Amino acid sequence: MRAGRVALRFGVSTDGAAETILDRFHIRVARGAIVLLLGPSGSGKSTALDLIARRFSGGHSVQRMSFPPNRPVIDGVCPHQPLSRALELMSACGFGEARHWVRSFGELSDGQRFRARLARAVGRHVQSGTPAPLICDEFASGLHRRLAKSIAFNLRKLVKRHALSLVIASSHDDIVSDLQPDVTVRLLGRGGHEITERRPRRRAVSFHRRLVIEEGRKRDYDTFSAMHYRAADELGFVDKVYVLRERATRDPLGIVVYSHGPLELALRNRATDRRFVRNPARLNREMRIVRRVVVHPDVRGCGLGHMLLRRTMPIVGTRYVECLATMGDVNPVFEKAGMTRVGTCVMPENRARMLDELKRLDADPFGRDFVLQVCRRPRVRRIVAGLVEQWYRGTTVSGEKRVARQAPELLAQTFRGLAGSQPVYFLWQRPEGRA
Repeated sequence: MRAGRVALRFGVSTDGAAETILDRFHIRVARGAIVLLLGPSGSGKSTALDLIARRFSGGHSVQRMSFPPNRPVIDGVCPHQPLSRALELMSACGFGEARHWVRSFGELSDGQRFRARLARAVGRHVQSGTPAPLICDEFASGLHRRLAKSIAFNLRKLVKRHALSLVIASSHDDIVSDLQPDVTVRLLGRGGHEITERRPRRRAVSFHRRLVIEEGRKRDYDTFSAMHYRAADELGFVDKVYVLRERATRDPLGIVVYSHGPLELALRNRATDRRFVRNPARLNREMRIVRRVVVHPDVRGCGLGHMLLRRTMPIVGTRYVECLATMGDVNPVFEKAGMTRVGTCVMPENRARMLDELKRLDADPFGRDFVLQVCRRPRVRRIVAGLVEQWYRGTTVSGEKRVARQAPELLAQTFRGLAGSQPVYFLWQRPEGRA
């Protein structure tokens, strides 16, 4: 038998005698605290997690999280909580692309499945309010290290915000500075271990100092367009572009696009005491609109979006900067950047009439067959094209010829984004006395 030959050659036992993995292992798992087990493969991390799990009842394990079959992933994260809570957790766990939220769990890659399980586990843990710890083995082991650090940084915030208790195991010590564990247990093998306790400190994500903001061009947005939930929307007349990059690798991690805004906005008029009513010259001189701000999904939730806005708005060169943000209700990035929330835009009457007419025609903009209806039913296409043309005309002073050239897929996608949009209006004003 091979086992016997190996035992003789290497001096190991085949009688099933227990190997000492952990010796006198005692740690305290408190609310609002993170315990990190560090060690190479085979050092006893999984065994330690099992010991901790047996000490508590009612805890949750990331690896054991399952999703409802054939349902969008977003339905499995905080199903009994507001959508904003689910989006917060998905983004914090490195799963920040809307196009993946509507897929089923079976359609995801292995890395995406880990992040989805993590978001679902955190959501269930928050909802249950159990004092037992949330347990995660092999934390982010298969992910890009920058993404792993980003998730670690966001987990630290979630643990503090929701008073969670978290125990994770990893063989990578590059996450320590972002995770900031309260207790670190280094497993040394043969039962040995070292325990370090340290109070977490508020700090930026570890790669923050390696980032630089540079002026870019409109074509730089091509890298980010697919990452934005409205990839088909028009950027308008672009004025300034700024790109956030990692200094050493030159990897683009974020972008903000400033354009000339539409001629009339009711909430702008209210916030500026009608300063720009029928005065396009003043509008062109004093106002820019944030047409896009996109942060790479790997590093969302790390404060890079509001940092990018806060540092670039003062150098755009205008007195005011405005923004219409559909995500404004669930993402505080604009207030954190120093913008003032003015209000939510009311759906225009003509848009409501178009939606009512589509309803009478039994054409659902969010239905699976909507593209086919735009393609085959002239009345449906005429309604859809009318709204998209109005949008283009308001942002680029053109529209009819562009709409005529568009394929039904792009036309339907653009219409969907406009039809469901009731954006929040934000305004930033340069402080008095600053040039």
